[in-house]
Amino acid sequence: MHPSTAPALADGVPIRRNKAVRPGAWRFVLQALVAVFGVYLLLPIALLLIGSVGQSWTNTPLPSGFTWHWFADLAANGSFTRAFGVSLMVALACCALNAVVGLPLAYALHHRAQAGRGVATRIVMLMPVGVPALTLGFGYIAIFSGDTLPWMGTLPLMIAAHAVLTLPYLLQTLLSDLRHLGLERLEACAATLGATPLRQFFTIVLPNLRHSLFSGLVMVAALSIGEFQVSNLIAGFRYRNYPIVLLQAFYGASGMACAATVVLLVLAVLATLVSVSTVQRLK
Repeated sequence: MHPSTAPALADGVPIRRNKAVRPGAWRFVLQALVAVFGVYLLLPIALLLIGSVGQSWTNTPLPSGFTWHWFADLAANGSFTRAFGVSLMVALACCALNAVVGLPLAYALHHRAQAGRGVATRIVMLMPVGVPALTLGFGYIAIFSGDTLPWMGTLPLMIAAHAVLTLPYLLQTLLSDLRHLGLERLEACAATLGATPLRQFFTIVLPNLRHSLFSGLVMVAALSIGEFQVSNLIAGFRYRNYPIVLLQAFYGASGMACAATVVLLVLAVLATLVSVSTVQRLK
């Protein structure tokens, strides 16, 4: 017998079946969106790469000529080398400060979440999205530009601001690894043998978090080197970091500015590769 083609009945009322959307249509839409996003992301990078080796770029869609001298001029430029040194110094100090603060804080937040008090953990996880960097920068101006706390434009304030901005990202990495490792049994066994909580932290938790700590600090360093919004508001002339000098360069020699941006891009790619390779070792 052939299957009936008549519509099914429910209490004598015909039921209309909606036509299923073909999977190929959704696949095409998804591929188109991915392609548009890829062009939007890669086109500026491609233009920067081309501009860094272009001889001249003035009122034209693409630069003319070919040269490598922009990179040589960049290495010989005192403003860029000094700004890059400031960025490295701030990034290293930020990593050290985040490691000292972030490790015990992540451990405490993890245990609070285990005890059913995870509100603080969720707040910390949402901090990078919930608190814009520009808002934090204006807050620093309001607090540290007066006579009571005249720290505006100083290096310690720059380091502290970068640490506040990047600490949540390190905490996310450490908290995720703590949930994945499940060290509660080892800590319980160590406690039965008389180990204090401090000794458990240094002998059990810290060695198991070394890979995620390294991966998180690489990400912190990359974020600190590329940070612009807060730095532009609180940095003095003496402690201008690399992105600030880079922005000012775009008003002058565009070729040198493109070359300087390529250096920043290479550092970001290297940091991403190191972080991803470290995460792969954890699996």
